[in-house]
Amino acid sequence: MPTPRTRLHPRSVLVALALLASPVWLFADVTPAVLFQDHAVLQRGKPVPVWGSADAGENVTVTFGGQSVSTTADASGRWLVTLAPLSASATPATLTIVGKNTVTLTDIVVGEVWLASGQSNMEWTVSETYDQAVDVPASTNPLIRHIKVAKTVADQPASSVSLASPWQSATPATTLKFSAVGYYFARDIQALLGVPVGIINSSWGGTRIESWIAPDPLAGDPALAFVGKDWAKVLAEYPEKKAAHDVALAAFEQEKAAAAAAGRRFTKRAPNAPQGPGHHATPSGLFNAMISPLVPYALRGSIWYQGESNAGRPAQYQTLFPALITDWRAKFAQGDFPFYWVQLANFQSPTDTSWAFLREAQTKTLALPATGQAVIIDLGDVKDIHPRNKKDVGRRLARLALARDYGFKIVDSGPVFAKAEREGASFRVTFTEVHGGLRAPLNTLAGFEIAGADQVFQPAEARIEGEAVLVTCTAVSEPVAVRYAWRNAPVAGLFNKEGLPAVPFRTDAW
Repeated sequence: MPTPRTRLHPRSVLVALALLASPVWLFADVTPAVLFQDHAVLQRGKPVPVWGSADAGENVTVTFGGQSVSTTADASGRWLVTLAPLSASATPATLTIVGKNTVTLTDIVVGEVWLASGQSNMEWTVSETYDQAVDVPASTNPLIRHIKVAKTVADQPASSVSLASPWQSATPATTLKFSAVGYYFARDIQALLGVPVGIINSSWGGTRIESWIAPDPLAGDPALAFVGKDWAKVLAEYPEKKAAHDVALAAFEQEKAAAAAAGRRFTKRAPNAPQGPGHHATPSGLFNAMISPLVPYALRGSIWYQGESNAGRPAQYQTLFPALITDWRAKFAQGDFPFYWVQLANFQSPTDTSWAFLREAQTKTLALPATGQAVIIDLGDVKDIHPRNKKDVGRRLARLALARDYGFKIVDSGPVFAKAEREGASFRVTFTEVHGGLRAPLNTLAGFEIAGADQVFQPAEARIEGEAVLVTCTAVSEPVAVRYAWRNAPVAGLFNKEGLPAVPFRTDAW
């Protein structure tokens, strides 16, 4: 005889479904923030914030390295504890987070953590460099680790973000996809320090600096008001440009299909979508989505490679770049942590100067404390915006960190302009950061130019005299200004004994 079924009143069914859907009856698992995963690197020698989400009011305890710290999730479900400063450790350890559930993270090490950000030349992977065939097979190192933030845009600061790849140790299978600049930087740091080094890679090719700056400085600083005005114009023009793009894209797809049907080769590129809502050019859009969720992870510092997409607007960059550094430091609340960047390489025309002025804006940002610049005017490719020699780029950044943060007696800069004194029809230019003497390893000191009152610069002859360079141009009998490497792609021949190139400079303000 079949078992009688229990009949529920329809109202009882509705009540039960409502209770199941109610947050009161749904217990959220305690969840750590995105950077806290298996194989993570924690920063040594600093307080280490650990945070995440849980039910409002849930008790959460974090245990690591002999410490257990507890807290209660706030009304929004966010919780945060801070571990006391940790000593470096290459021994894999376990970090546990206990709430109503338990999260166990394994293979956690303690060492040095650097945030690597910028556009394509920071995103460029080891697989795309000159040296990958030699370096990748020998790259196994469990103490070099890398995590990649997914490319995301947000209108407001986000609390979480997806990952393009999790924390991974360097192996031939993983290193290929690491940021090349980040990897070579980490490799040198790790080799000399002997401690774990973690790279947090949050980069996106083709992006502008204003997308990486938080909303509050852009809105609060009158000097940055142009960003909002420019974007408002973009949004106003978007509907018309989007409609035109849709027509062009439909025509492209039709032409592509016709070529395929006829068996013809089709090489035309699809039309670029216009900037608008959700585009990576959105002011603050990348900070909101790709930097804000990382705050306040404990860092040693940041390395930055960006500027190509702002090269036509150097005066704006001169305001935007210091604003980014100052605000990131404020957001992470770890003081003036080191911030080192790559000056733009030599690229494009040997006569145009737009990139020279952007490099100047980068150099002027050295006025901020705890900053440094890796000059790579000798490492670029005039026909490729992505120079493939990333090993030397990473090493020059590593020199800065090793010398300034880790106490190594290492030269970290090429010659830096000090002054130019008029001597008849010549200029005697002196430098700091000479470090054993000036050199011209290319057997030429091309790159110097002189101008008179007419402001027309002419190529000059130059010769090294001790720690100075004597610059002369027979076409300019009354020189008033001198420049060096002041072109997009100059032939720049001045180095110091350590093989580091001189920083491009000018004495005029024209």
